Amino acid sequence: MLKLGGFAFPGGSGKLLVEEYVKLLKELAGEYHFVVVTGGGGVARTYIKAARTMGVTESLCDQIGILVSRLNARLLVDGLGDYAFPEIPVSIGDLKHYFGSGKIVAMGGLTPGHSTNAVAAIAAETVGAELFVNATDVEGVFTSDPSKDKKAKKLDEVSVSKLIEILSKADITAGAYELMDPLAIRIIARSKIPTIILDGRTTANVIRALRNEHVGTRVLPG
Repeated sequence: MLKLGGFAFPGGSGKLLVEEYVKLLKELAGEYHFVVVTGGGGVARTYIKAARTMGVTESLCDQIGILVSRLNARLLVDGLGDYAFPEIPVSIGDLKHYFGSGKIVAMGGLTPGHSTNAVAAIAAETVGAELFVNATDVEGVFTSDPSKDKKAKKLDEVSVSKLIEILSKADITAGAYELMDPLAIRIIARSKIPTIILDGRTTANVIRALRNEHVGTRVLPG
């Protein structure tokens, strides 16, 4: 399971990385069977902000974010061509069916109130994933927000309970999910899915995670 944040897609911060991920997934397709969940990123947040100014409800803002994330999934699928299943799952039932094709499955959000991190955790549980790689635009999990606290330190490993504590003050409004939200963490905990949160701005980090090399932050049960 690869969760690919919106930073990698058009409108993301910095270098457009989706082409590099298409190349990476093609190279690894014969070795691994991927499900990729794409985030909405900055584009989704821009649309959601505009919707809020017009008084749109949070559930409808979530729907906007879902549509953007599915657009990113569509771009990834089209770039992958025959390596990917041609349709974007809009339900867990779809995911099960498409995954059986043996091809890469790319998808965005599913349900209002569920972040794409939660969707990725649910999808990982559904297909019995051996590893959940959360490719973000940060190096891993820090003791506090590194953009606000110069003393924040990156953790090589973090327990589920500690991760919940660190992220307990995270905003849960539409488009505001950071790293992992409580639902995603609970799913990881109950399914004991090996999980690594890493800096996806370098695709080599994903390969390192797949090869069981040290990278990012590994989430441990307990």
